[in-house]
Amino acid sequence: MPVTQSPRPYRIETVTVLSSPMEVFIFEPDGEGPHPGLILAQHIPVGHTGIENDEFTLRTAERFAAHGYYVAVPFIFHWWPKDEEMTTKAREFRDDWTVPDLRATFDLLSHKETVDAQRIGVAGHCWGGRVAWLAASHIESLAACAIFYGGRVKLPLGEGNPPLIELAANIRCPMAGFFGNDDKNPGPGDVDDYSAALTAARVTHTFHRYDGAGHAFQNFPTPERYRHEQSEDAWTKVLAFFDDTLKG
Repeated sequence: MPVTQSPRPYRIETVTVLSSPMEVFIFEPDGEGPHPGLILAQHIPVGHTGIENDEFTLRTAERFAAHGYYVAVPFIFHWWPKDEEMTTKAREFRDDWTVPDLRATFDLLSHKETVDAQRIGVAGHCWGGRVAWLAASHIESLAACAIFYGGRVKLPLGEGNPPLIELAANIRCPMAGFFGNDDKNPGPGDVDDYSAALTAARVTHTFHRYDGAGHAFQNFPTPERYRHEQSEDAWTKVLAFFDDTLKG
């Protein structure tokens, strides 16, 4: 299990994205600020209808907030009814719908009086890891990006959209990546390709790869996947990365 902590209260704010209302879950750190901001991109938990039912995303946001980050979690699946199957949402997902979601979340954070608009980063796990790459390739003002085992970076989502890996040259912020060597999506060869694309684009990045870990190795609600030692090491490293890029 992850490090235990008391539940941190959150509130929901609603923004309008292309005439569609989107919930954004806000987790505030202690103190007056201004605080560094963090967009946390939700993964795609099968069977859950919203972030309020997604224990992993809630606990992850709480943990970042407890370390001093003003966290905003956009419900990027607002384009479908909440009771729609997640498999349908994944199949119909479009990058060109999601970029406005991410920009709206960035704007929401950057206009908070207690957030330093020059120190906003993005992080995500699994599906959210890919979304974090999407954000970094479209929002030049982001100061840092962390992706956890984000797959499908080499694929386009939505007709007319390019594969994300082809947008590496658009990324302006440093990136940290966390991957299990037993993962299949992305597999180690995919991670090599990610790194090669970022190197070619001269994007500063550090990838951490873990033996004995597969996909979703931080996802404690799925014990068959969760790997405590590797997860806690990744937590130590991602907090150090954001401390350096967003607090330093």
